[in-house]
Amino acid sequence: MKKVFVDGHEGTTGLQIIEKLQARKDLELLEIEPQFRKDAARKAELLNSADVAFLCLPDDAAKESAALVTNPNTVVIDTSTAHRTNDAWAYGLPELSPQHREKIKNSKRIANPGCHATGFLLAVYPLVAKGIIKASDNLSCYSLTGYSGGGKKLIAEYQENFKNIKFNSESVLASKPYALGLHHKHLPEMQKISGLAKPPLFNPILGPYYQGMAVTIGLFGVSGLREFFADYYRDCQYVSVALENPDKLDPTICNGTNNAKIFVFAREEHAQITVVLDNLGKGASGAALQNMDIAVP
Repeated sequence: MKKVFVDGHEGTTGLQIIEKLQARKDLELLEIEPQFRKDAARKAELLNSADVAFLCLPDDAAKESAALVTNPNTVVIDTSTAHRTNDAWAYGLPELSPQHREKIKNSKRIANPGCHATGFLLAVYPLVAKGIIKASDNLSCYSLTGYSGGGKKLIAEYQENFKNIKFNSESVLASKPYALGLHHKHLPEMQKISGLAKPPLFNPILGPYYQGMAVTIGLFGVSGLREFFADYYRDCQYVSVALENPDKLDPTICNGTNNAKIFVFAREEHAQITVVLDNLGKGASGAALQNMDIAVP
């Protein structure tokens, strides 16, 4: 029976991981006593007692906890952005290629991808890897996500506002673009893992709903993308390609699952790829458990 420890279980991802772990009978969940939550010695003891340790912490705290792990057999899965562009850590998106999956399988250090990055990379990585687009191409991406991706403070703000909705331009019902300084914490991994020479122009948008996301990239001068993606992901359990397009796209269709669904919209020389996933599932806790099961079967 695998022993699992979650370091930092007060945030959304940590709570979701614990909920999923508690539903399984093949795991023993190690828990830190409330009085020792800030005790480095006790935390180190639990980290090194675990077969798998999930880090659900801010970046600096995640680095500190990772440094406490001295047991060579403990697999560390970090859900923060701290190690996603670190070559010493496996990037935890196994569907990208057999090489990615093999590195996860053989690694003791795994960086869980960001939710926006997951959607972007499922679309762009194969296109660059197979030469359908150039690494030097300029790409633009927008991503509509539920407000749960903003963390506890933003979740509380939205839920409080829902109690007193005002139907005007300041309403919580409005979708809200953010990261308007054209920088977002997922951009470094989006560029590095995709193989692009420069980061995409990225616009994330908070929607007035709890979870689910749709990540969209526009392309020019390409065709046959639906068939290409269907072939590329044909053996992947959690990634599928829509054979028909809806009139309206629902970003919540993958909620509660570890699935991602790719839609290809095309007309003449224009193509739009949209990847739908649960930002709390394939974009966070679901991917973390998938990586655990690959690394410690």
